[in-house]
Amino acid sequence: MNDTEFIERNQKVVEEFRANRGKVPGWAPLILITTKGAKSGRERIYPLMSVPYGDTYLAVASKGGSPKHPLWYHNLMAHPDITVEVGSEKFPARARLLSGDERAQAFTKAISVFPPYGEYQKKTAREIPVFLLERI
Repeated sequence: MNDTEFIERNQKVVEEFRANRGKVPGWAPLILITTKGAKSGRERIYPLMSVPYGDTYLAVASKGGSPKHPLWYHNLMAHPDITVEVGSEKFPARARLLSGDERAQAFTKAISVFPPYGEYQKKTAREIPVFLLERI
């Protein structure tokens, strides 16, 4: 899938999510994150797997086990203040990259919610980044 196809598919998922109060037929539970582009500064919206973590959420930058980080990873590193949408709720959040034991614990939780994350980690040499999306 090239970048244009990826962006078009994401746009359709975002529209379905918003039209159906957070549900997208045929998809596992999702959240939306609205970020600023790392280079462009333009608003970008990405659907991500919903990984509840206490009273907040995790964002797992797996990209299906690709050797490269997803585009949104770079956006969060450059501009950690984002908006998160869950169902019909929308809230401001700050993305914090986890490391060490904190990351390991969060990644274990992510695998319990979406087991393919474990397989994705085996497919790639990079440590899959995990962000905590903390409500502001």
